Amino acid sequence: MSELRVAAVAGSLRAESYTRPACRHTLAAAAAFDGVETDLIDLRALSLPVYDSDRDDAGDATELKRRVGAADSIVLGSPVYHGSYSSALKNALDYCGFDEFEETTVGLLCVAGGAFPTTTLDHLRAVSRALNAWVVPHQVAIPRAKNSFEDGELTDGDVRNRIETLGRRMVEYGRIEPDPRTIESTHNVGAED
Repeated sequence: MSELRVAAVAGSLRAESYTRPACRHTLAAAAAFDGVETDLIDLRALSLPVYDSDRDDAGDATELKRRVGAADSIVLGSPVYHGSYSSALKNALDYCGFDEFEETTVGLLCVAGGAFPTTTLDHLRAVSRALNAWVVPHQVAIPRAKNSFEDGELTDGDVRNRIETLGRRMVEYGRIEPDPRTIESTHNVGAED
């Protein structure tokens, strides 16, 4: 396989985040393939002011867009906040657009303190489709995340298996032939302003 770039955007700003190690583990599974380069885009390490379309290059926005745009596959990882994804991830996605996501393979991952995290994945799937990204069918939801990690390390075998499967899918589908544009993306005028 020719070189493939797989990135993961860790959408948590918490120091003791479960999202970050879950994204790292996903990338490690992808990196096990020959010719795969990975990049953990840790939003905690970037300066991204609240998005303002008049200043779309503020802070580290240019670096974010460069790293996301360079990826063939991107994992979007988020904690569950109020049944959706984090404002940090939303803000990062607002800086990006078709240039970064169109015809890119996307994987979804979320971690929750509670037991029902799937709406977060639904919301991220809708945003990805609006950007004409190709979202893989396999997704990872980690309910009651504190029970799956110890000292930042993944300890739950079932969760490990799901995360490693996502990492493999990012490689397997990383060069998928693009489909025609989705109806959502053709009507997404906000991304083209």
